[in-house]
Parts: sequence; structure tokens; C-alpha cells
Amino acid sequence: MTKIQAYEDFVKVHGILLAASGLPRALHRKLFDKLISETFDGGAYFQVHPCQDGRQRSLLLTSAAPMPKDSNVFLIDHAWTFRLSDAYKQLQEVPGLAQRMAAMMCVDVDSNSDAEEIDGDGVSRDNYSKLNVTDIVENEIGYAKERGHDTVKWLELEELDIDDDMLLSLDLSSKFPDLLALSLYGNKLENGEIVVQEVTKLKNLKALWLNNNPALENCDGCMADTIFKGCPGLEIYNSCFTSNFGEWALGFCGGVYKKDNPCPIHQDDHPLQSVTSLDLSNRSIHSLINKAFSPGEMPSLSHLNIRGNPLKQNSVSELFKVLKGFPCLQTLEVDLPGPLGESAIEILESVPNICLLNGVNGSKILETGNHVIDSVLQPCLPEWTAEEPLADRVINAMWLYLMTYRLADEEKIDETSVCYVMDELGSALRHSDEPNFRVAPFLFMPEGNLDSAVSYSILWPIQNVQNGDECTRDFLFGIGEDKQRSARLTAYFHTPQYYFIQEYEKFHQMLQSKSSTPLPVKSSSSKTLRRTDGRVLRVYTDLPQVEEFLTRPEFIITTEVKDADIIWTSMQVDDDVKRAAGITDRQYISQFPFEACLVMKHHLAETIQKAHGSPDWLHPTYNLESHLSPLIGDYYVRKRDGLNNLWILKPWNMARTIDTTVTDNLSAIIRLMETGPKICQKYIEHPALFQGKKFDIRYVVLVRSVKPLELFLADVFWVRLANNQYTLDKHSLFEYETHFTVMNYRGRMNHKNTPEFVKEFEQEHQVKWLDIHERVRNMIRSVFEAAATVHPEMHSPMSRAMYGVDVILDSSFQPKLLEVTYCPDCTRACKYDMQAIVGGGELVKGIDFYNYVFGCLFLDETTHVCPL
Repeated sequence: MTKIQAYEDFVKVHGILLAASGLPRALHRKLFDKLISETFDGGAYFQVHPCQDGRQRSLLLTSAAPMPKDSNVFLIDHAWTFRLSDAYKQLQEVPGLAQRMAAMMCVDVDSNSDAEEIDGDGVSRDNYSKLNVTDIVENEIGYAKERGHDTVKWLELEELDIDDDMLLSLDLSSKFPDLLALSLYGNKLENGEIVVQEVTKLKNLKALWLNNNPALENCDGCMADTIFKGCPGLEIYNSCFTSNFGEWALGFCGGVYKKDNPCPIHQDDHPLQSVTSLDLSNRSIHSLINKAFSPGEMPSLSHLNIRGNPLKQNSVSELFKVLKGFPCLQTLEVDLPGPLGESAIEILESVPNICLLNGVNGSKILETGNHVIDSVLQPCLPEWTAEEPLADRVINAMWLYLMTYRLADEEKIDETSVCYVMDELGSALRHSDEPNFRVAPFLFMPEGNLDSAVSYSILWPIQNVQNGDECTRDFLFGIGEDKQRSARLTAYFHTPQYYFIQEYEKFHQMLQSKSSTPLPVKSSSSKTLRRTDGRVLRVYTDLPQVEEFLTRPEFIITTEVKDADIIWTSMQVDDDVKRAAGITDRQYISQFPFEACLVMKHHLAETIQKAHGSPDWLHPTYNLESHLSPLIGDYYVRKRDGLNNLWILKPWNMARTIDTTVTDNLSAIIRLMETGPKICQKYIEHPALFQGKKFDIRYVVLVRSVKPLELFLADVFWVRLANNQYTLDKHSLFEYETHFTVMNYRGRMNHKNTPEFVKEFEQEHQVKWLDIHERVRNMIRSVFEAAATVHPEMHSPMSRAMYGVDVILDSSFQPKLLEVTYCPDCTRACKYDMQAIVGGGELVKGIDFYNYVFGCLFLDETTHVCPL
């Protein structure tokens, strides 16, 4: 290739890239001129402006002249280009990178640095946190007396490292018998019984916050019920309304009740009379039919937000009747679809006083006929603490900014995507469903080859733009509802949680309704290929290990496919391959039809779910291409309930943990869909460990027949160990050798002899391996039963196959299925002699591995295998 100097050469080399970018042909020469001269002239036309109180940036057109559609194109540099696995390391090691990224993503300033937060008693929060708990309690008593109150009724003891012993020593019920509101948020309370004992002594409590305490995860789920019984007047628990909510909870959300005014002065007052705006969003309210929630109590209510509440105990008509009774109610925010149905038009017709629904003018909704509307989706803005390092802030925030592409040439496509962040100008472009600009990545190859490539983004107007207009792009360009557009917006905006939780509950209920009957175990019906006349079976294979280690006299290797009795291949044999290679129906093939239902991860999950629903041995699994909404709902439920939210994303059809990511960031999960189709599976955060390291186990399963199901488990199995000590530290999620175990192809492999592993594991954990092995056997049988039941079309009398089944144990030593692989890598089985753990405990020689595999599959032998 020669260096590109002429426009004609540029078009010739970059023709496919230009077409893929969508850039109008009229702008191709202008792009060429700017690339050759490296002209970055966006600064003459645009300016970056802060918005969202400095937590986001926008891009405005500031040139005096208007910019017509398709009139210009601008180069945008890439400020950071990286592979995902290298992100954290680069932020730590590349000088100035973390600082620049933090500034671009608006996470470089401490959120509370502008002014000290001053508490009601005049003590700054910085100094407040330095006081010990006893001092704070005394300050609260003094604060109440200064204001003429006999007792403290509102007490906040947040993030003070209060543990169970300290809570007992505080004796809150003696000091504060009339307490109405108590916050113990973010402490170290672990013992649920102690917490219940102490808080239920406070008989007048209206609100209790125990969020972010270990006790919530440690308890068995009945702690809340016990607290409700002991505190019958409780209306708010952990930020959610109880079924007993009333005037106090509504007054708290309406700004009536707070620390300086924790209760009405006179009992016969109507304290909610003055409430005009009421934000009840995300309070887990199940019923709005309530004596306090009424026009009589709140005659002035004009703005109401009820987003994020299930309201399952009320019908749509009941809710309409309640809302219609508020004479001043003009503004309503509600999930659509949600508790009020699926139609904005129906809401407006049923509650005619509403002028503004979800931020959109009611008359405009009726005019356009839009049933589902929501113009007030709030952007997801990064959150961080002052102590958090810049690199950590950037890792959390980058999913709102990064973009991806994947390199490819004539021979192959890159296994993992390249991530990049546009420069300050490009990163300031915000989203719009009706954008006025378009952005596309562009790879310029000045020498005419991929080795010389430089990546840019190109920006051009797709509408007429005026001076002062905000410049926007569609973050989901080309993605419609057929590809779950609304759900994918959750990566960038706070979308209605209620809808997604509802989708999750429907999906979960569907899985719970599934049940299956185990298939009967029948005696062998597959015929042996052993010939009575002594002729050998000819085997064609493309696997060097089979060529080398299949040494039995009953078999001989042939190099001609058409001459083979058995075709043992690593490639997929479909009808086209059969025709091209001349394969006939009289030849045995080492794969079953439709085996994708086992060996492709999304099909495997779907097959198991159709047959068994949600068995204990399959962690919650979602195909992101079809079940993103229930996954988002599952995430929200776990977040609401304070449960672990760590997930692992796996490509549908990649091996060796390629393009696999572990994350607890919902935006990351959704954005990673852009790098190829994936499943998202709940990460097993507490696996069984071997000497502090994570491991999994590879089993070999031999399938003679699908109908009837004939399975055999090889006596040989092997353990795969991670190299690093296991930890859930967030920085470790980028460490391959901590969270992954396949070291054959990257990292350093530490082989552990299976009998030694089993002996040491039993000693370390005081368990019997044979008990674990029996559970694994039952699980594997269930997996293949699911395939045989859901996909009977797998059956073929001319198929025999070997599969690898990867299994991990949780901390209770229960097996969990990881994946099933076709034509598994059996290097270790061939390389190492192993003492069988099951069966007779014989020595299984590595060089005989394929001899007994073929003996089982084709000669009806059971040496070194056990029927399942």
C-alpha cells in the first residue's frame, strides 16, 4: 500500500468505512481535507457549558451563523483508547489520564467541598463526625432544651461505626422515651436480635432507618415483621412506607415534619393542610387508599409524584377515583406503564384536572395521541465520596461516556472490543431522541493499511442548527424497540423502576411454574460398531490429540473423509459441510443435531429454564438480547433489598472467558451489550475456595444416544485453579488471575493432581468428596435431560459425542453449572496419569484417554466411565 495523498486514493481505501459511518457523500472531501491537515476546528463553532449543577456538561453551537443540515464535518479526537481489562491499570499508571478523565466526566470535585454542611445545632458535619457517639447524644439533648423541648424526638446517629455492644450501652429508650424518628444508617450493627430488642423499646417510633447495616443481610427476613409488631405506630422503615403509614409519613415527604418540627404542636391540628407538593416516589407503597391521603387532609395538593411504587392493592379505577378527588391536583408523575395502566390518554381522561403528566403538557398528549410519555427522565449522574480516588470515580462514571469498536481484517475479527472516550468536545454531547448531530467512529489509514490506522470520531449536523442551540446525538442510534431501546436507556437515565420490577416478577413467576419429570434410565440401546469380521473402524479427525492417542487396534486413522466410518471433528458439520465433503448418512459424526441448545450459553440457559425453571444449580441467567427488562428488574429488587448485585457477562459463543466481565454497575451491564450478544448471570460471589483461591472443575460427559438418553461420566476430571487469592475488592474485578481459572491460554497454569486436590480439599473443609460428586452427577444428568426433553430433534442414531461440563461449587459445596462445551480441550486428560476418585480407584493412564472414550462411544465398553 502507498501513502494516501489524493482524494481518490482516500475513497478507494476507506470506501467501506465511509459507507458504514453514514456520512453524506457531499462531506467526504471535506473530511479528507481535515484528516490530511489534522484540522480540529470544532472550538471555532462550539462551546462546552456546565449543567446539572456542574455534574454534567452540554455542547452549544456558538458560531454566529446558523449551521445547515449536512453542511460541515468535524474531527473529534479520542482522549482515551483502551481495552476494558486494562482500564484501571492505565488510570493508575498513565500520567495525567485519571485527572483529565475525571474533569471530563465531572467527578474531579468533591461534592461537598463548596460548603461545610452545618447541623441544626451549629456544629459542622466534619466536626460532628469527629465527636464520639456519647458526645453526639449529649449534644442532641442540649439542642432540644435550647429550643424549649422537654425530650429529643428526632435522633440521627449515622455512619458512626456503632456496633451491637455500643447500641446496647447507649440505652436509647431510657434517654429518649418519646423518640419519633431514629436513623442508625450506615453503622456496623450485625446482630438482628439486639437491634430488634433495642428499637422495639421505643414505642412511639414513626420512622426508623437501619439501611446499610450488616444486620439487614444477616437476618432471616423476619426482622422487619418483629419490629413492626413491637413498634405498632411505625410508618417509615428503611425509607419505605409501612402498611401502617398515615399523616406522619405523608407529612415527612411533604416537608412538614423534620428535625426542627417532628410532630404537630396541637393534636387537633390538620398539619397536611398546607402541603402543595408531595413526592412519594420509590416508597414501596402498596395502597394509596388511606385516611390521611385524602382531599380533606390535603386540599391544596397540586403536585404528586408516585413513581416507583407497586400499588398492587389498588385497582386502576380505585386509584383514578382517589386522584380525581383532589381539587387542586394539576401535576402528576407516574410510571407508564404502571399502576395507573398503560395509557397517558386514559389517565388524562380519568383525572381531567391534570395539566402536566410526567412533565408533558396534557393538551399536547391528547393532541399527539401518545399513550406512553415521559419527558422528565433524569440523567444518571455519577456518585462518589470525597475519599474515593480519581481512578475509582472514573471507572464508575465512564459507562456514561465510553464508546466501542472492534477491529477486523479479511482473515479474522478481534476477540475483544476497543473502548474509547471522545475528547472534551465530543463527550459534552448529550442524548436526544430527536438529535441535531450524528457521531460515528472513523479509522483513518494514512499509509493505506491497518497498521497505520488512527481512530477518530466524526461529527456532522443532521438538522439545521441555530446559534445558542444545544448540540445533541442519539446515544442509541439505530436501536429501536425491537432491540429494547427503552430498557437500554436505563444505562443513561433513571427509568421507571416499577415497570422493570414488574417484568422481573413475571419472568420469575414463569420460571417458578416450570417442573419436569426425570427421564427413565434405560439400558443401552445404541448398537456397537465392533465388527465380527475383525475389520478396523476408520476414523477421520482434525484433532492432533486423537491422531496421536487413539492407538487401539479396533481403530485406524484415515486422511480421507469419504473413507471414514467415524468423523471426529472440531468444526461444525451442517448440511452444507456434508454436501461439500461428501459425508453420507452412513457415517458416524462426533456431534448431535441442534446441540447448540447445550453449547451456546444463551440456548443452554433457555433450555434449562424451559425444562426445569430455576433449579438451584443454575444461578439467575438472562439473555440480554431478549430479557434485558427482567434483568434490570432483578437488579433493582436486589438493590432495594440490600443484596449483592455482582454479575458476570459472557458472550454467547466464546470460550476461554474471552470478552467476559464481572461488574456491579447496571450501566456497564447494559452498555456491554454493544460489544456483542451476551448472557448476564448472577456472579457466585461466595464460591468454595481451595487454599484461598477460586477454582472450577472440568468434567467429561460422553453421549451415546439422546432417545433414549444414554450418558456416561468419565472417571477422569480435573480442577482449574485461579492464580491469585480470591477477593471481592472492586479493583480485583479487573484481575483475570483472581476471578477466572482458565490459565491454559493466558497467565501461568498451576496444574494440581486431582487426587491430591480432593484429599487436601476434604481436609481443608471437612467434607466428603463423594457426597459432592453425587450432587454433580445428578446435576449433569438434569442438564442433558433438559436438552433431550426440550429438543427431541437432537436425536440421531449416527451421532456420538463428548462434551465438557464446567462446574463450580458455592460456599455450601453445592454445584453450580457454568457451561457446556463441544469438543473440549482434553490436553490434561492426555498428559497426566490420574488415580480415579470414583469407581475402583484404578490408575487411568493419560495416553489411553481417547482409547476408552472411543471404547465407550463406539464399542459399548464402560472402562473408566460411569453411566449417568
